[in-house]
Amino acid sequence: MTKVLKVENLDCANCAAKMERGIKNLDGVKDCTLSFMTGRLTIDADETKFGEIIKAAAKLVKKIESGANLILK
Repeated sequence: MTKVLKVENLDCANCAAKMERGIKNLDGVKDCTLSFMTGRLTIDADETKFGEIIKAAAKLVKKIESGANLILK
């Protein structure tokens, strides 16, 4: 299953790269891309774990850049 989310208040391209790498390493994630320019986060993951993955991704985003927010489109 693939979902598109929005990362708001993303101010650092290096932070976006860290977020992408971190989300790719979450259990159940098959692939992930994060565009710094658009703030568009695309996650391809196991459908049964998607809720857990979104929560973990939101926590990771906040940890890397405290002012950023993950929003389901």
